Amino acid sequence: MTLERLTRAALGSRVVVRYLIEDGDRATDVIGILSSRTAESLSVLTHDGRVDIPMGDVVAGKPVPPAPERRRR
Repeated sequence: MTLERLTRAALGSRVVVRYLIEDGDRATDVIGILSSRTAESLSVLTHDGRVDIPMGDVVAGKPVPPAPERRRR
Protein backbone atom coordinates (compact mmCIF):
# COMPACT_ATOMS: atom_id res chain seq x y z
CA MET A 1 0.00 0.00 0.00
CA THR A 2 2.80 2.45 0.85
CA LEU A 3 4.54 2.22 -2.50
CA GLU A 4 1.19 2.10 -4.27
CA ARG A 5 0.45 5.67 -3.16
CA LEU A 6 3.74 6.84 -4.62
CA THR A 7 3.28 4.94 -7.86
CA ARG A 8 -0.18 6.47 -8.31
CA ALA A 9 0.86 10.02 -7.37
CA ALA A 10 0.87 12.37 -10.34
CA LEU A 11 4.17 13.81 -11.46
CA GLY A 12 4.28 17.39 -10.22
CA SER A 13 2.43 16.59 -7.00
CA ARG A 14 3.91 17.31 -3.58
CA VAL A 15 5.03 14.18 -1.73
CA VAL A 16 6.78 13.08 1.42
CA VAL A 17 9.07 10.04 1.19
CA ARG A 18 10.85 8.16 3.98
CA TYR A 19 13.86 6.23 2.72
CA LEU A 20 16.85 4.33 4.05
CA ILE A 21 20.33 5.87 4.23
CA GLU A 22 23.74 4.70 5.47
CA ASP A 23 23.35 1.18 4.08
CA GLY A 24 19.90 0.84 5.64
CA ASP A 25 20.98 1.68 9.20
CA ARG A 26 18.90 4.87 9.34
CA ALA A 27 15.99 6.48 7.56
CA THR A 28 15.33 10.08 6.59
CA ASP A 29 12.48 12.03 5.02
CA VAL A 30 12.28 14.27 2.00
CA ILE A 31 9.38 16.51 1.06
CA GLY A 32 9.00 18.16 -2.31
CA ILE A 33 7.66 17.83 -5.83
CA LEU A 34 7.67 14.42 -7.50
CA SER A 35 9.59 15.13 -10.70
CA SER A 36 10.18 11.65 -12.15
CA ARG A 37 9.52 8.01 -11.39
CA THR A 38 10.63 4.71 -12.87
CA ALA A 39 10.39 1.14 -11.61
CA GLU A 40 13.91 1.56 -10.17
CA SER A 41 13.89 5.07 -8.67
CA LEU A 42 12.08 8.34 -8.12
CA SER A 43 13.21 11.97 -7.99
CA VAL A 44 11.91 14.66 -5.67
CA LEU A 45 12.62 18.36 -6.18
CA THR A 46 13.23 20.19 -2.90
CA HIS A 47 14.25 23.75 -2.02
CA ASP A 48 17.85 22.49 -1.95
CA GLY A 49 17.82 20.58 -5.23
CA ARG A 50 16.88 17.17 -6.59
CA VAL A 51 16.95 14.00 -4.49
CA ASP A 52 17.15 10.68 -6.37
CA ILE A 53 15.89 7.71 -4.34
CA PRO A 54 16.16 4.04 -5.32
CA MET A 55 12.74 2.39 -4.96
CA GLY A 56 14.34 -0.40 -2.92
CA ASP A 57 15.24 2.17 -0.24
CA VAL A 58 11.73 3.62 0.08
CA VAL A 59 10.11 2.77 3.41
CA ALA A 60 6.97 4.93 3.13
CA GLY A 61 5.58 7.79 1.11
CA LYS A 62 2.44 9.60 0.14
CA PRO A 63 1.11 12.72 -1.55
CA VAL A 64 0.67 15.70 0.78
CA PRO A 65 -1.19 19.01 0.47
CA PRO A 66 0.54 22.01 -1.10
CA ALA A 67 2.86 23.99 1.15
CA PRO A 68 1.15 26.79 3.06
CA GLU A 69 1.69 30.28 1.77
CA ARG A 70 4.36 32.23 3.58
CA ARG A 71 3.10 34.83 5.98
CA ARG A 72 4.04 38.45 5.67
CA ARG A 73 5.69 40.05 8.63
